Amino acid sequence: MRVVTLVLCATTWTTTWTLTGCPHHDEQPQPQPLPKLPEMSPARVTPIAEKKEELRMETWDRDWNVIVEQALSPELVSSRVARDVRPFCPRFNRMSEQDRRDFWAYFFQALAGAEAGLIPTTNVRHTEPEVAVKDAVTKRMVRSEGLLQLTYMDAERYGCDFDWAKDKQLPEKDPAKTILQPKNNLTCGVKILDNQLIKQRKPLLSKTSYWSTLQPGTVSYRVFAKQMANVPSVCRVAPAVDPSKATTASAVPPSEAATKPGHAQNRP
Repeated sequence: MRVVTLVLCATTWTTTWTLTGCPHHDEQPQPQPLPKLPEMSPARVTPIAEKKEELRMETWDRDWNVIVEQALSPELVSSRVARDVRPFCPRFNRMSEQDRRDFWAYFFQALAGAEAGLIPTTNVRHTEPEVAVKDAVTKRMVRSEGLLQLTYMDAERYGCDFDWAKDKQLPEKDPAKTILQPKNNLTCGVKILDNQLIKQRKPLLSKTSYWSTLQPGTVSYRVFAKQMANVPSVCRVAPAVDPSKATTASAVPPSEAATKPGHAQNRP
């Protein structure tokens, strides 16, 4: 039976291949084209990041935007926080979800600029009485560390991925320390902000905020506010235009003058 099958197949090849043909077992399936990814808009940078780029210094890594955006809870990109972010992003409630995520990525870049000058290994021990306390995890005086100036106590408070047992064996500013790794530090910062806005229902700008940079009236807050000068344009409300003076050119709101940022440090 096997011989007959081969002969018939050969006959089919010569007489009816153009209609049916014989199967070729050595043929490989054609690879399917990869789906086209949506184009990403250029990430906005803060004044301090622009200045560092001009000086060819290490600055904000664009990959950190992705870390922030992926760490955001659904509530932080919902209309629930529109009122809180209004001072910086008055159109938040009318923006797409992706634009809202872009805003938060910029927000944390500005926060890191004011808190740590965008340097992931920044490490500061404060001497002010109100913040010079003992860290419940390290049993040492509190140090604020990393891009967002966090502490090991935050691992217990907010479920952050800091490992003191491992880190205490490493040099003080070793980038391998879990608290200094940008992913761990930024993700923890998102959790802290989520706790403040969603769980505690406190405003974004509050005298009891975790960061002094979010406490209005402080020097640290003024530094932070200057870093918010380049928020995504979709956040802004277009200025009113007098129809009698309107031209064909689009009205562009004046940009805020950016000044050299200071270095803000705080612990409530």
